[in-house]
Amino acid sequence: MPSAPLPMWLGYCKLQVERDWEKRERRADCPRRVETTSFIPIPPSSALFDPALPPHLGQLGLNLFSHFYLTTVAPELHRLSERQQLIRSDFHFQVFLCALSFVYFAKALSEGYLKSTITQIERRFEIPTSLVGVIDGSFEIGNLLVITFVSYFGAKLHRPKIIGTGCLIMGVGTLLIAIPHFFMGHYRYEKFSPSNSTTAISPCLQEHNKKIAFSVLEKSQSKVNTGCESETQTSMWVYVFLGNLLRGIGETPIQPLGITYIDDHASEDNAAFYIGCVQTVAIIGPIFGFLLGSMCAKLYVDIGFVNLDNLAITPKDTQWVGAWWLGYLIAGTLSLIAAVPFWFLPKSLLTQRDTNLMRLESRKDSISSSEKSKFIVENSKEYHIHYQERVTMLEMARDFLPSLKRLFGNPVYFLYLCASTVQFNSLFGMVTYKPKYIEQQYGQSSSKTNFVIGLINIPAVAFGMFSGGLVMKKFRITLFGASKLYLGSLFFGYLLLLSLFAIGCDNSDVAGLSISYQGTRQVSYYEQALLSDCNSGCTCSQTEWDPICGENGITYVSACLAGCQSSTGSGKNTIFYNCTCIGITESKSGNSSGIVGRCQKGNDCSKMFLYFLVISVITSYTLSVGGIPGYILLLRSISPHFKSFALGIYTLAIRVFAGIPAPIYFGVLIDTTCLKWGVKKCGYQGACRLYDSYTFRYIYLGLTMLLGTMSTFLSIAMLFVLKRRSVSENGNLENSKDEAMESTSSKKEHLTHNDHIFETFYWPGKETEL
Repeated sequence: MPSAPLPMWLGYCKLQVERDWEKRERRADCPRRVETTSFIPIPPSSALFDPALPPHLGQLGLNLFSHFYLTTVAPELHRLSERQQLIRSDFHFQVFLCALSFVYFAKALSEGYLKSTITQIERRFEIPTSLVGVIDGSFEIGNLLVITFVSYFGAKLHRPKIIGTGCLIMGVGTLLIAIPHFFMGHYRYEKFSPSNSTTAISPCLQEHNKKIAFSVLEKSQSKVNTGCESETQTSMWVYVFLGNLLRGIGETPIQPLGITYIDDHASEDNAAFYIGCVQTVAIIGPIFGFLLGSMCAKLYVDIGFVNLDNLAITPKDTQWVGAWWLGYLIAGTLSLIAAVPFWFLPKSLLTQRDTNLMRLESRKDSISSSEKSKFIVENSKEYHIHYQERVTMLEMARDFLPSLKRLFGNPVYFLYLCASTVQFNSLFGMVTYKPKYIEQQYGQSSSKTNFVIGLINIPAVAFGMFSGGLVMKKFRITLFGASKLYLGSLFFGYLLLLSLFAIGCDNSDVAGLSISYQGTRQVSYYEQALLSDCNSGCTCSQTEWDPICGENGITYVSACLAGCQSSTGSGKNTIFYNCTCIGITESKSGNSSGIVGRCQKGNDCSKMFLYFLVISVITSYTLSVGGIPGYILLLRSISPHFKSFALGIYTLAIRVFAGIPAPIYFGVLIDTTCLKWGVKKCGYQGACRLYDSYTFRYIYLGLTMLLGTMSTFLSIAMLFVLKRRSVSENGNLENSKDEAMESTSSKKEHLTHNDHIFETFYWPGKETEL
């Protein structure tokens, strides 16, 4: 019968032995091994299985076959099982990597969309910028509530399921932000809207018609009083606060547990690249978030319920509110979908390092008795015991304070933590109010601002993050090199930011606020006066913001304060005539006209906006290049079993000392630059309508530069500590090499007199096997 090759025989071989020595019957239906590498079937009448054979010879054959099974069959089956486990683990790791990337995309999209709707929320709820900063900081407050528990205890629990739970909470919180829109009623703005005919404007009638004017004011005041009853609806910004708080709670486990899960199951060479890919996807999310914000800002807040042709405001008006709620419904749905894959992933995965341990165990078992062959069916999870120790919650809690003390005792980690915290103060403040800065400084609409940031600025950040990870992988940069790359990105990034001080626009010419009614000189904050001789015959409200643009290029707070006495048209097509204040400038004489809305800034401001975009893109790229080196610096400067805890404390510090306070104190300082506040129906202060461009620019950019400079100095101190540590480690390494060479030479002298000992205990392949 032709011989069968070994691998085919392994699949079919089956030994059936019936130990019934009273009946002395034994049978076998598989081939037996012979001295060659082939196997041939042996008939039952063979001498080995002869019924007349003595029992001890049959037992000898069984022992020989057991030895053959342990030395040949078992290792082959073990290698096959090992390959299957590695393939399964690799598949699970790829699924986790894709799922984590999608979660990063969803949470980044939500965060980017929130930044794009900052001004929309401020106008819709009639709240100051500082309160908007509190709403933005509620995300970090949510992180603060659970970050310590998640980062410390979560690493010892089922990390994928914890991330999935966080995604569900994040999705519910995002949907909650949109709830107030469905209970607040239609948005009402301050606007004069005459009928489509030539009419007189009642508040600005001449002296003999003042009685009519006062009657009109009394009627309007009664409407204000009735509207004051529903003013409590604007306090529904609390739901936005709570929704963002839930978003922060749900987002907490994603970063520390997700990054450490990748770092635990990927090789050191690929870990930086994988983390860079995930972070790059996280940067792509805000691109779609800002683009979604741009699309929603074009749509009116009550779209579908209001006739848009009757609107008297445009998207460039400071009272325009877009469909801010629509994007939160989309982002919340994506977060709920992202939670699904994590519920089907294992707690841990088999890595190549665990495979090597299994092979070493198998060699030890093969030398032992045949009873230890059970390693074939052992679960691979047993080899993960080095990071899945079963300890109680009480034991973990007792180790918390010593672990925290040891973590802060690491000077590299502590200095990097301080530098990052200060840097993120500048970044959080700059990013949060960047849309507002562009709108107020360069006169752009919310829709165009969000589109520009999403399509031009954020891709530069994504490319910078990817470039940093690629440089770390390709050049195999050390810990000291990563710190230099991180410092270089900070230094050159904030150096480029200095040039933005010179790239700005002048204040809008608003009569009585930034320029005199004669248009001849600028006025200071203390010289502001909305009333003038040209509108003294009118009964005008000084609290309303209903701007018109005069033919002289000056903006007036309202048609009444411009001295206009008649109008024609309706809505955004209204034209005002006989405006006495417009006609008193040097360029015009007599009565003049004006149109609805603020005057646009000049062509010079459009050029400045282009320069701003170029510098902003280069600065964003430069600063983001140091992102991945900073992450690797954080992970490699601490012990492996402290990684999750260190990332959690790092995230906690960023949330508490940067994410929460930065938007608030940036907002408070920005509020100080306001020239004209809106007023609610009950007379309370609303949202700001006009800012001082000069003061806004110097506060916004100056505070960012100050914080960036402090971060740079802290990074320089960290570099010196790393350099000193590197020098000391190199010295210790040289000393150890000298000692090793001395011990090797002494061993050689000893072995020359004991050749038989060398031949017994040393052979060339011993090191490779062990």
